[in-house]
Amino acid sequence: MKLCIRNGRIIDPSQDLDAIRDLFIEDEKVVAIGDAPVGFVADEDVDATGLWVLPGLVDLGVSLREPGYSQKGSIASETRAAASGGVTTVVCSPDTSPIVDTPAVAALIQDKALAAGQANVFPLGALTQGLSGKALSNMVALTDAGCVALSNQRHAMDSTKVLSRALEYAATHDLLVVFHSDEKSLSDGGCAHEGVISMTHGLAGIPDIAETVALARDLILVERTGVKAHFARLSSAKSIEMITQARLSGMDVTADIALHNLLLTDQVLSEFNGQYHVLPPLRSEEDRLALLEGISNGVITAICSDHQPHEKMAKIAPFSATEPGMANIEVLLPLAMKLVHGGELDLKTLLTCLTVGPANSFGIDAGSLSVGNFADFCLFDSGLSWLWTQGNKKTKGHNSPYLGDEIVGKVQATYLSGKKVY
Repeated sequence: MKLCIRNGRIIDPSQDLDAIRDLFIEDEKVVAIGDAPVGFVADEDVDATGLWVLPGLVDLGVSLREPGYSQKGSIASETRAAASGGVTTVVCSPDTSPIVDTPAVAALIQDKALAAGQANVFPLGALTQGLSGKALSNMVALTDAGCVALSNQRHAMDSTKVLSRALEYAATHDLLVVFHSDEKSLSDGGCAHEGVISMTHGLAGIPDIAETVALARDLILVERTGVKAHFARLSSAKSIEMITQARLSGMDVTADIALHNLLLTDQVLSEFNGQYHVLPPLRSEEDRLALLEGISNGVITAICSDHQPHEKMAKIAPFSATEPGMANIEVLLPLAMKLVHGGELDLKTLLTCLTVGPANSFGIDAGSLSVGNFADFCLFDSGLSWLWTQGNKKTKGHNSPYLGDEIVGKVQATYLSGKKVY
């Protein structure tokens, strides 16, 4: 199959490219940008006039829910949502049921994703058996089965000694470990950022030191063991300062931030809307601005959706009793563009953190339209206004504060290995 995407504005940070060019695809891969290869005759021409041609987005924070939580989502429904948002590569969490702590579960997820055919799916393997924090999982077997990294998510480790042994083992085998730094003794029972809003509204607070105390321990262990490390869903100004210092000292660590922590603060909690209940929590404006500065300075390499679909009932309760998480993957790009429209990030930096940045953080061959790469890309109408509703959403989740809003910018088509999947 030979495909030509004509007259689109190709924006690819991996090549420092932003120009109106033609894109040529053959046998699932990009074969040229600009001029057609000698003898190239397209089987299909697509006129992309007025549209952006972007590398497929790479999302490091996606819960597909399957296996085990079919009332919340499935691999088919959530990769369909991903495709509709221009996301072609997802890294999915290990907290399914059963947990991704055996090669069989990792293989099941990948087989189902392949059958759905809407996104490249890379599972995270559990760092410990059952995410219990006690006995180490078979990390090498999980990696051999296709897990791109290991993580215990926000589940507590039984002791620092167990964590240290896990990191030593991972370092020995050159495996990537993903940290969700959280000191449970400080965060347990909390549902909101510890500050004026939580105190005046009677919400149990989660102080920023719940993140930074754990982050300090984790950075010390990473430095001691030499393990490859990625820090996920950072939320506080102090965390950005600590990661910055770690990188300046020569530590090869990467980090990401959930988009909602860049767009929102704890001020939205004044109406007790459970749609804003997330972990880590929405923090202060000072924290939000520090997160943006970390991205602008190149300290933070990825922005993710932290997509966690829930059924309706999960959010129908008093704020503290609702289940945390938002389901925003299909509007990840237009919501992220709010940061560009507001002058808080430049376009190249934003797109880097949505494409090649996260891909490089996890060593995934994605996020670029360079010649020879698989043709994973989307066509984006940056000016189109549309209403995102319960009726037209693709995710099975019902939990987004943006449902019912007018959204500016819409993905018009998504291609995976040169095949249109949305």
